[in-house]
Amino acid sequence: MRIRDAVAILVAPGDERAGDLEIAGGDGDLDASGCVVTPGLVNAHHHLVQSAFRTLPGTRGVPMAQWLPTMAAAYAEARVDPELASLAAAVGVAEGLLSGVTTVADHHLTWPAGLSPADTVAIATATADAALALGGRLVFVRGSARDDPQEAAASADAIAAALAPRTTDGMLQLAVGPAGVHSDSRETFELLGEVAARHGLRRRTQSNEQVDVAVAAERYGKRPIDLLDEWGWLAPDVTLAHLCDVTPEEIARLAAAGVTATHAPGCDVPMGWGVAPVAALAAAGIPVGLGTSGGGSNDAGHLLADARLAMQVSGLVGTQLPARDVLAMATTGSATGLGRADLGHLGAGSAGDLCVWDVSGVADAGVADPVAGLLWAAPGRRPRHVVVGGRVVVRDYELVTADEAEIVARLKERVGR
Repeated sequence: MRIRDAVAILVAPGDERAGDLEIAGGDGDLDASGCVVTPGLVNAHHHLVQSAFRTLPGTRGVPMAQWLPTMAAAYAEARVDPELASLAAAVGVAEGLLSGVTTVADHHLTWPAGLSPADTVAIATATADAALALGGRLVFVRGSARDDPQEAAASADAIAAALAPRTTDGMLQLAVGPAGVHSDSRETFELLGEVAARHGLRRRTQSNEQVDVAVAAERYGKRPIDLLDEWGWLAPDVTLAHLCDVTPEEIARLAAAGVTATHAPGCDVPMGWGVAPVAALAAAGIPVGLGTSGGGSNDAGHLLADARLAMQVSGLVGTQLPARDVLAMATTGSATGLGRADLGHLGAGSAGDLCVWDVSGVADAGVADPVAGLLWAAPGRRPRHVVVGGRVVVRDYELVTADEAEIVARLKERVGR
């Protein structure tokens, strides 16, 4: 595929050029005149099932200790099953593709009680099928939130065994991850860690949010980072999401351990749960990615909008982040946390995921730097075209792989909203 006549092509942070771009495979040429081309965005932290539970009463601007049981009650009433998982994933992945997200990491934490390992495989498979049918890349994270440790590990083992044959082309990746020390025991962390080692999976969890810090202090008399260290979860294969409340000493420990981080300002900022000190994390050498989190706290899966928010609020907790650095978080930073050297760039070895952004309209008039303008100008900006692995999945702002109205109607029929 040839991308013709782009104003600028962001191959890697700080590496831009004008002209054409060739990528392997594809559906023919794309006209990119008047556009900026970037790598596909990588959403490193989402909860796709929450796409069916947006703006619920009692879930906005409340403490996390109040938000968690409200969401749990909604899940129980709706009956999370393979059908709902599929419908919600289709909505979340389609929304992501339409806003430039070519890869999404789904930290799935919602498992009704009493499921057999085979039942959980059905939910994971339904999620994967929905994402792949749309042409998006999926990282399915078998999470846990107060699940029985042995049952969670057996489920993770079964999911890894069942879906491993489908991971060879890079479209599907598997990982494991407890919700955090506030909800899961040392045994859960250790057993899921054993599953990860057995199957060669990466590990992900959430750390140092409001509830996480409070529960760790009350239950253990320690900080979350202390517990993760003791439980074997400070290591190069681990990514920690949120990190709103970390000390300079903890940042140094994370850097020494080689962990990666994911910033989720679109969840944490509007909910009042804090702002991660991204500049300090990056200055310590910690790769930082970007995620939207789920529809239960961030009602949009628009990663570029959250990149804009991350840039805007960064000065409240340290140094103002330049637009290019934040764009790098949404591409190479997130890809690093997933262990995916083929994602987040358009250089040698790239998987061929890209977005074509039109910057010729009035929202970009007067912009001196069209790359920085991707974030500063036009809130809610959507890409004109999106390509995944050389395949066009969004053309002229519309899904190529599915009917958007049908996706919406199917979820509405199931949840009544």
